[in-house]
Amino acid sequence: MKTAVITGANRGIGLELARQLSDRGYRVIGVCRHSSPELNAMDVEVEEGVDVTSADSLADLPERLRGNRIDLLVNNAGLLRQSSLEGIESELDDWRAQFEVNSLSPIRVTSALRNHLNDGGKVVIITSRMGSIADNTSGGAYAYRMSKAAVNAAGASLAHEFSERGIAVGLLHPGYVRTGMTGNTGHVDASEAAASLVDRIDELNMELTGSFRHANGEALPW
Repeated sequence: MKTAVITGANRGIGLELARQLSDRGYRVIGVCRHSSPELNAMDVEVEEGVDVTSADSLADLPERLRGNRIDLLVNNAGLLRQSSLEGIESELDDWRAQFEVNSLSPIRVTSALRNHLNDGGKVVIITSRMGSIADNTSGGAYAYRMSKAAVNAAGASLAHEFSERGIAVGLLHPGYVRTGMTGNTGHVDASEAAASLVDRIDELNMELTGSFRHANGEALPW
């Protein structure tokens, strides 16, 4: 049985990924700061009390998962807050928080668990097409866009880092999903987005490593 570790698994897309990967036969370990009744009700393992922005939490995570070999690591935890040109000084803490969660945390978690990853495994970063510079036709959302562009760059480097081990790295945009993070607005439900993401995860291989793709399979511009 393959083992999948998912950050931010207590709600939204992460919760649905945990559900659907478990249904596909994965042994799922959900990592989160606070669990939820929905996650606890699933046939998955839960590692609660993990803050992906905390050095102490990240130092403790490999020990928590000692003895586990990871076939799939999904860096799903994300944060969206208001950011604007005129408000940057008053909003600066929110700008920094988005970089901590969206840009740094996927790389910090991957680094912490790198020795647990099986050669030939997969690392996925749930990113956003809002991190695409070429696709930016409306502006705004400065910090979120910047944080996702940064993690896209990091993911491309990670693909090179892991190539000798045959670990494929995927940067996946789930679509505009109705979750708490988006105020329950969007074009698709979390269950539908997760189903498409699982399809992309299934087909991720070394030919696609380092690619930036929509959940529907479309290649996205950087």
